[in-house]
This record gives sequence, structure tokens and C-alpha cells, in this order.
Amino acid sequence: MPADPIDYAAYDEGRDCNYWALDRTLQFEARRIYPDDEYRWAEPLLEDFGEVLGHEMAHTAERIDEEGHELRSFDRFGNRLNEVRYHPLLERQEEIAYETFGMTHDAFHAPPGRDEPVGFAHTLLMQALLCNVDAGFCCPVSMTTGAAIVLDKFDDGTLGEYFQGLTSRDIDEHIEGAMFLTEEQGGSDVGANEVRAEPTDEDGVYRLYGEKWFCSNIDAQGALALARTPDAPDGVAGLSLFLVPRTTPDGAVNDAHFRRLKDKLGTISVPTGEIEYQGAEGYLVGEEGEGFRYMAEMMNFERLTNATGAVGVMGRALLEAKVRAANREAFGATIDEYPLMRRDLVDMAVDYEAAAVFSFEAARVYDERERTEAVSGDDAYQLMRLFVPVAKYRTARMAVETTSYAMEVLGGNGYVKGHTTERLLRDAQVLPIWEGPSNILALDVLRAFEREQAHEALIPYVQERLAEVEHPALQEPTASVEERFHELQTAIGTLATEDGDYAQYHAKRLSDLIFDVVTATLLLSEAQWQLDEEGDGRKALVARRFVETRFGDDETYGVASGERFAMEDDVFDAIVRYAGVEPAALLEAAPADD
Repeated sequence: MPADPIDYAAYDEGRDCNYWALDRTLQFEARRIYPDDEYRWAEPLLEDFGEVLGHEMAHTAERIDEEGHELRSFDRFGNRLNEVRYHPLLERQEEIAYETFGMTHDAFHAPPGRDEPVGFAHTLLMQALLCNVDAGFCCPVSMTTGAAIVLDKFDDGTLGEYFQGLTSRDIDEHIEGAMFLTEEQGGSDVGANEVRAEPTDEDGVYRLYGEKWFCSNIDAQGALALARTPDAPDGVAGLSLFLVPRTTPDGAVNDAHFRRLKDKLGTISVPTGEIEYQGAEGYLVGEEGEGFRYMAEMMNFERLTNATGAVGVMGRALLEAKVRAANREAFGATIDEYPLMRRDLVDMAVDYEAAAVFSFEAARVYDERERTEAVSGDDAYQLMRLFVPVAKYRTARMAVETTSYAMEVLGGNGYVKGHTTERLLRDAQVLPIWEGPSNILALDVLRAFEREQAHEALIPYVQERLAEVEHPALQEPTASVEERFHELQTAIGTLATEDGDYAQYHAKRLSDLIFDVVTATLLLSEAQWQLDEEGDGRKALVARRFVETRFGDDETYGVASGERFAMEDDVFDAIVRYAGVEPAALLEAAPADD
């Protein structure tokens, strides 16, 4: 049965509510990507998490952002501390995330109510919900999981105590992880890293020397760092991976100098700083020279976190805009009754649906790859290698745009601290930078085609899903997507035959085309499923709008087209307020100039 619309006028702002209950987009994606037994287990937990986020953490996150943390490198006697004095409310946030909801536990150990762990799709969806309130805090949560993934895959058991700490549900035993790649002279060019690791007399134990320039979660006890061993070759082939804790097993502060915390624009809740290793004790993970490959495993997860986190930030920004537009009166009516605002809110909502469906499809194929242990040449691996960088690249920019416009909907208040959108925009602005900027990601897309032959999985993937779309209301947008899909295949073939500079020049536009074609395909597939299984045409409207705005005729920018799509009450209620749509209504053609 088609659902009733949500009355956003019933809320004063986007807090003191349940983020899971209000986000039917995330609910839809969870039902789609979770195995049935996992969704039945997870649904009440997601409901509870949405409740505590909306009623408690939405408030604590604001306080932590306002007041921040303090670094204490030395005590008053000059003894090294390397200690971050955290805001007292952060302890409660950690208890909620790590102990109550097992965010870094449940993918590795059976959670309460289950006999085995859940997939990483659940972890990523929980992180998306968390980013409704605090994208900064989501960073250490994510990196803790990422560090555990690396140890789980590549450690021989030597570092088992650290793995248990990273994945513990007991807050007193839990430790956090981090990933220290960036050096001042290297940046995205990781192969230029110079931090060196000198072996000691103890097997697997090294001393690290040199500087790491951008260390988020600077005091993590489970931090992973890349370093170069003696006589190692240049470039990434010479990098090894080390676990470098803040304190050594005997309780001593490790030999490093935490120089300062960065005075960042946003993500204040995660302390980011500079570290100078001065003989810090580090423990080799796996084999020498394999560090970049190991870290790439963590990077895949972190980039997905960046994408699903962007979805969470967009979701909160959109909620704030919807609530404000439903309550703010101007010129005798609430502003969500005016055509311009309706068009903006519809298109913001469609962008949100697009970011969510692509990101969680990337999460699904990542989860499939992890469950099946797919390797190079397998479909799940090829799709994962392609979808992850595309998801990170596109959703990061979309999050900045969405939060910026949500701020505009709130007017002057949106620019003022305490009204949320100001903080969301500051936090969102790091998303295009974290885990690799857009140019690096676009080059990674090229590598997915060159090294992994990702087109071998991508082409049948799109073909099979488009072939399943049969409803008459979806025929026209499906034809548009099929046309663009042929263009995508031509583009892939062209770049495969041109020189490297030409391919690099067009790499971002290729990534854009992949995102738009795959997203349109997924939205059409979702629309077909919803029509068949639920008798609801809402997703069909979303899919049609996405295809129209991405692939439609832009003559006169549409001004002379007669199009009034977002002005209609039923369309606005369906897309913005989640009202259901009777399938028959999709086939009722209206005159272009009515």
C-alpha cells in the first residue's frame, strides 16, 4: 500500500526526532542490501539507534563542536604525555557507538541475538545514520573498523590483542584505530613518503623516525602507519605497514612528539594533528614491502565510509531544509508551497536518493566481495574496485552542494552556529579531501579498467538490470538510460585506445557518466521492484526525475519546455514527503502547458 506523507511541519527543527523512522530512503536501501535474516535482526536496532541519535547525540555533537578538544604534549614537569584532553561528552558518545550498538564489533564477532557476525553493509549503514549528527566522530569509528579489517586479513596473530581491543564491545577494553598516510612532501603521492622504520633485535619490532602531517584520531592506540625499511626500493613498493600505538605494552608513552592539533574548518570532534616519530616502537603488520597493498584494503572501506557518511550528512541537511520550508511563512504561505522552493526540494531529495542508491550498492558489492572472498577477475571484486572510488568522488561533492543549499533555505539562521546547517557545511567540506581528492579517485577509476578489466563486470551488470525494467511508466526513462549506456561503452572504448594523457584528461567526466548511468539504472530497478512488490509508484517518480535532470533535453535550459513536474502537489508529496503513489497515476499524461 502507498505510504502516507510525512508532516515535517510537526517538527521545529531536525532534532528531537528519530532519524531512522524519518528516513524512508535509508529504510528502503537497508531492505534491499541486507540479507533477509540480517535485516530482521537489524531493524529494531536501527530504530533504537535513530532514536538515541536524534534525542541525545544531536545535542552532544553540537556541544563538542563548540568547545573542541585540547592537546597536551607534555605535563607541567616536561614529561611527554601526547594526550588529547577530550570533551567530557565524548565518553558518552563512545559508549553509545562502541558498547551499546557494537559499531566496531558486530562485523567481526556475533552480536547479541545472532550466532555469527553481520556484514559490512550494516556497519556502513550505521555510520550513515551517525553522520546525521557527527561526521567527525564517525571518522575514528570508521578507522577503528578499517584497522581491524587490516589486522584480520594480514596479521598472523602476533597483534591479536590489538585486534581484540579494536573490536571489543566492552568500553573499558576498547581501543580506537587510525590510518597515518599523509606526509608533508607526499600528500596523495604516497610513494614519496619518507618516514623510515629501523629494525630492532626483537623480531617484528621496529623504531620509526620522521613526520606524519595529517593524523586524524592522533592518539589512537591502534594506529597504522606506512614507513620505509632499510634498503627498501623507492615508491609504494618500498612501503611497509606498522601498528604504532600511543603507549607501548609496558604503559610508557611511545617515542613520538605530538606537535599540534590542526585548527580545522570542521570535523572538530576528531582531533587531527602532526606527529614526529622519534624512535617510536612499531610492530610490523604482515610482510615487509606489502604495506601499500594492506593499506589499500583499509582505504576501500574508508572511501565507502566517506560515501555513506556523505549520505548521512545530506540526509540531515535535507531534513533541516524540509522542516524549515514546512514551517517558515513568507508572503502569506509556507515557503514549501511556492514553485521555486518545491522544485529545489524535489531536486535535493532526488540527489539524496541518487547518492544513497549508488553508495549502498557500492556497499553491497563490497560486502559481497568480503563474504565470498572474491579476488581480481571476479565480478564482485571488479565492481567493488570501480564503484568505491566513483561513490566517494561523487557523493562528496553532492554533500557540499546539498548542505550549502540547506543553509540557504534556513536563511540567516542557517549561517549561524547552533542551527546545524553551518556545522554540516563545515564538516561536509572535508569529504572531497579525505581518503583522496577527486583527481586521485578519477585516476583510480582508470586503474579499475586498466588493471582489473572492470568493464567486463560493469556492462552485463547494467544490461541485466535494465532488461528487468518493464513497467510502461518507465519505458521512456529506460530508453534514455540505454542510450547513455551505449555512450558510456563508447567512452570506455575510446579511453582504452587513446594515450594516457588523454585518458587522464577525461577521467572525471568518465566517472560522472558511470555514476549517472549506474544510478539511473538502479533507481529504475528499484522503481520496478516497488511497483511489483508494494504497488507504489514513488520510486518511479524519483527515477524519472533523475533521468530527466541528468539526460534530458537542455534546450533553453528547459525554460521553454512547458515542464511543471515539481510544482504538482502529488509529485511534491511523493518525493519530498515520502507519500506513496498509485501506479495508475504514473500513466496519466498531463498536457505540457497545463
